[in-house]
Amino acid sequence: MPNYKIYYQSPIGWLEIIAIDKNIIAINFVKQKKAAVRVNSLLKKCCQQLTEYFQGRRQKFNINFQIQGTNFQQKVWQNLLRVPYSSIMAYQDLATAIGQFKAGRAVGQAVNKNKLPIIIPCHRVIGSNGQLIGYAGGLWRKKWLIEHERKLANIS
Repeated sequence: MPNYKIYYQSPIGWLEIIAIDKNIIAINFVKQKKAAVRVNSLLKKCCQQLTEYFQGRRQKFNINFQIQGTNFQQKVWQNLLRVPYSSIMAYQDLATAIGQFKAGRAVGQAVNKNKLPIIIPCHRVIGSNGQLIGYAGGLWRKKWLIEHERKLANIS
């Protein structure tokens, strides 16, 4: 399966988007753009949907993706996709939603392993005390994404 890669300049910095065949497999926060390896129509579609998201015209992504993980991680990521746009949820509440009330810490670790930030909206998960904790792209990006969605949804 050939690898495809493109770099996308977003309001929160450069995103490296990687695809294999017909699926997006990773979005990485990177410091600078590098040469794209190969670009396909899926990567272009992903960039278009990201542009729409950042412009406030898209709340859900409609893009083929594949993410590898354990059954537990897959369950967590599927539930992340159900967290509504502009909403937030505590890690412990996410654990409860998947029927694993005592697995708040394990849920946090699974969220951390999410390879598709923004598309699988891990930025919408916060600490039980309401604090922003844990975001691979940096807490400033998590804060920006939450504020971006809330501003567009007119939530203070």
